[in-house]
Amino acid sequence: MDFQNRAGSKPGSGGVAGASESNVDRRERLRKLALETIDLAKDPYFMKNHLGSYECKLCLTLHNDEGSYLAHTQGKKHQTNLARRAAREAKDTSMTSIPGLVPVAPVRKSLQLGTITPKKIAVKIGRPGYKVTKIRDPFTRMLGLLFQIQYPEIGPGVKPRHRFMSAFEQKVEEANRAFQYLLFAAEPYETVAFKVQSREIDRHEGRFWTHWDQDGKQFTLQFFFKTDKVVLNGPPTLAPGTMIGPPAVTHAVGH
Repeated sequence: MDFQNRAGSKPGSGGVAGASESNVDRRERLRKLALETIDLAKDPYFMKNHLGSYECKLCLTLHNDEGSYLAHTQGKKHQTNLARRAAREAKDTSMTSIPGLVPVAPVRKSLQLGTITPKKIAVKIGRPGYKVTKIRDPFTRMLGLLFQIQYPEIGPGVKPRHRFMSAFEQKVEEANRAFQYLLFAAEPYETVAFKVQSREIDRHEGRFWTHWDQDGKQFTLQFFFKTDKVVLNGPPTLAPGTMIGPPAVTHAVGH
């Protein structure tokens, strides 16, 4: 390295090396040392990408040539990450050696096959059939909805579930506080949602109910919207011997 003609140097002698020159010289010495001691073919963190560059999988750094990578392996960052990796693996190994202790997270290299049961993901077969009926209580004149969802191919032991969801929970449509969503889910069918008015639901006994018909594979849900003013009408005039049926149906929506 030529350090002549620098400030503070004597003619014919080397000048004072600056910080940049010192770093270049240090990296070159580290590269030569690494070439003698490290076999890149056995380095698990050395990888050549499709662009012809070299990557360190441990530190996620990019290098132009093998010499740059070897100099990196002797640096502080790479050595610190190696120490952290070794400490973490030693800790995981010590946890698995304790009898009766079940590891919370998967343990690297020390876990035998078959000790973790993978979660089964059901394949969706499409949307279920449905029928929605508008209803009105003949005595209180309260409006409601009757949902009938068909699950002919429902999984064994699976019972349909439902829940009401605020418009601000979903990400499909723009949130509108005037509406809410009623969701139905049962494997292996897709979850379906119905957009209804955002009004309070009357959950008193007999006003809100669900039923799962295991033989017919149909899930039924009925509810009424609460109203501030309830108008009680007398029972309709019926012929002698005629029985009062279910709430009157005003409108039905099919598939």
